[in-house]
Amino acid sequence: MRESREMPSRVDFLRSLLYFAALGSEEIARIEKEILVRSFARGEILLLEGEPCQGLYIVESGQIRVFKSSRDGKEQVLLIANPGDTFNDVPVFDGGPNPASASAMGPSTVCIIPKQTVLSLVADCPAALAIIRLFATRLRHLTLLVEDLSFRQVVSRLAKILLELAVVEGGSTPVPRLTQADMAAMVGSVRDVIGRALKTLENAGTIKIEGQRILVVDTEKLKGII
Repeated sequence: MRESREMPSRVDFLRSLLYFAALGSEEIARIEKEILVRSFARGEILLLEGEPCQGLYIVESGQIRVFKSSRDGKEQVLLIANPGDTFNDVPVFDGGPNPASASAMGPSTVCIIPKQTVLSLVADCPAALAIIRLFATRLRHLTLLVEDLSFRQVVSRLAKILLELAVVEGGSTPVPRLTQADMAAMVGSVRDVIGRALKTLENAGTIKIEGQRILVVDTEKLKGII
């Protein structure tokens, strides 16, 4: 006779997660009642980048692939989430859209805790919520940086940086003075490559280099290079 083992309850599952380890029984029970449980087949999409955030996702069983996609269909995997892992945390706290997409790598079950349910846990501590939102904003920025480094060529990444730094006031727009080493560090390249990229952008009529100054002369054309 085989010894039978009971599966842990969902309350026990929640209590095992770092997110909820410090909560009391009543709070855990409340969260458990508000959970949405969804099952997905292999390859099925759970959420899409850019869509409104539904809540915090927790893998109960299976594996979930979290990824970003480029315009030409290339993908960069950010995370393989296993049972007990959470994902899509950032938009829960910073209020923005989903920063990435997610799909099931095999038959999977996921618990979704509504955004407002998660936020209610820190609602009585505005200082903690402000700190969490700050970290979430910074994490979103890092996720976008991964996208830039993965999908964009150096010229495209440099064009994006120049657009972000330029202050548009009509006519030629000066970019704050940066060395080529500074720009190389910002786009994840080296000085010599940045020099060639700047020359490419100048030849394309998007910028004008005057000594140590860079002028953005055609913002629309520069946007087309990104």
